[in-house]
Amino acid sequence: MNSIIKFSCQIGLACAMTTSAFADEQKVTLMLGGKFCEAYLGDVEAALAKLSGVKALDLKSMKGHAVVTMDGEKVKVDQLASAVNGVKGDGWHCTGQAMK
Repeated sequence: MNSIIKFSCQIGLACAMTTSAFADEQKVTLMLGGKFCEAYLGDVEAALAKLSGVKALDLKSMKGHAVVTMDGEKVKVDQLASAVNGVKGDGWHCTGQAMK
């Protein structure tokens, strides 16, 4: 009986640790725009990937959007938009706005 209680506690601890590890994980969808931005999605992806706390990026499943999986304690939504807004070149630029 004692070993069953110990095993249950170990499972509970593992579950508690897993829950806290993902507690601040968020998915944010950014609407992309700007002159010729769709031709520079690799630059958008690189800019977002540089931010600490960005865990995953998906720029393919929704045309004109970036779905970002992030750690909400390490990066904020406005930082994601700023990173996209900083992607620009001679005669082109990108814009990013979080969808609500």
